[in-house]
Amino acid sequence: MADGSGKCAYSSVSDSGTPRFPDRHSRSAHQARAAAASLIGTTIEFYDFFIYGLAAGLVFASRFFPSFSPVAGTLASLSTFLVGFLVRPVGAVLFGHFGDRIGRKRLLVVSLVTAGGATFVTGLLPTYSDVGVAAPVLLVVCRIIQGVGLGGEWGGAVLMAVEHAPPNRRIVYGSLPQLGNPAGLVLATAITLLCSTLISREQFQAWGWRIPFLLSITLVVAGVIVRLCLRESAAFDRVRESRQLVRFPLGALVRRHPRALVAGTLAVTASPAVGLLLSVYLIPYGQQVLRFSPTAMLLLSGMFGITFFLGVLVSARISEHLGVRPLTVLGLVSMVVWAIPFFLLLDSRSYPAALIAYAVSGLTVGTVNGPQATLLAELFPAQVRYSGASVAFQISSVLGGALTPIASTALLAVGGGNGLAVAVWVVGISVTSLVSLPCLRLGVGVEPGEVPAAELGGLT
Repeated sequence: MADGSGKCAYSSVSDSGTPRFPDRHSRSAHQARAAAASLIGTTIEFYDFFIYGLAAGLVFASRFFPSFSPVAGTLASLSTFLVGFLVRPVGAVLFGHFGDRIGRKRLLVVSLVTAGGATFVTGLLPTYSDVGVAAPVLLVVCRIIQGVGLGGEWGGAVLMAVEHAPPNRRIVYGSLPQLGNPAGLVLATAITLLCSTLISREQFQAWGWRIPFLLSITLVVAGVIVRLCLRESAAFDRVRESRQLVRFPLGALVRRHPRALVAGTLAVTASPAVGLLLSVYLIPYGQQVLRFSPTAMLLLSGMFGITFFLGVLVSARISEHLGVRPLTVLGLVSMVVWAIPFFLLLDSRSYPAALIAYAVSGLTVGTVNGPQATLLAELFPAQVRYSGASVAFQISSVLGGALTPIASTALLAVGGGNGLAVAVWVVGISVTSLVSLPCLRLGVGVEPGEVPAAELGGLT
């Protein structure tokens, strides 16, 4: 909301650039707005992300790759989904560079418009029957633009939340952007399910799939309004005022913080791998192998999103007392232990058993995600924090999200279609993240006077 001068009516910065925080109440109110803006923004971005994934598993094979066999068409449509992962590190580098150079706030608005605009345009695309080969080409272009926007979104949202957080509340504030992942999944699943239920399957395949994409524009407008009314984070202001800005943040990141970048990337790879396996990649498996209906698979995905959300909430709260490591270890160990029981329940072809499998999996993934954002933010100093957190998270998404369908498809082929073969991948990637944790030096990016999240509750 803007006043007559064109400035945001809720701005907490005076004309001279001095923060308008005359009392504790106004400071707390702005901290709450920053946290809400981070949650709303990442919810919108992940909504965009997941409706594409759901459509790739349900619709795109017939709309954009009709000349392929059902299996080949599904793989082709999921491949367009994977393209977005491959360009997300590009978005992380691009937005991270300018986020560390000119500030977090501006880049958050740009990332939201970039990804949201591409999602809206996807809902308007002609299909293969309309323009032939040009249709999948346009689909890939939109996916690339969406991926670049999402690559810059997560890091900026996390930093706005963590850097605005009250002392010793960084884990809970940092968990709010993480809540955008399951919230976006539940919202995308609910709208897709509603559209597919209210109209016939033929109508949904023909035009109904466009509705969730087109609705995203209303969410984007709301998110932009909220973000325009924020001020820059104090951490970045201190860096700028002290003239400590880095000319090439990525170069400084690689030279000065290689251990944090590599270990941080591996430590957070398991959660996107397992999360995407359950929410997106198993949808075709459930339909083609287990013979569950599309609606049944959407409900399973929604169940996963709900318990994922709860897991993030609970683990973030507990982490504020125990530190980030114990809950991260608990979540990763749970993912290892639950991998085989999950596929045993799923392959039983009992729907109640599948619901239990997805519900428990959501809790395990949510437990890892609760402290994850603060863990990454504290690995890097403010001068390169946007670049460091974004690049680590997005490379982990490529490793987990892009390799998972390839590995799971290969393992299913070797295992004769038995889902237990995929459990090998889940265990392997979870153990990789687990053994990377001791290599992390948390607290590098902690501001003066703040307690590192690793030391909360006396644990290091």
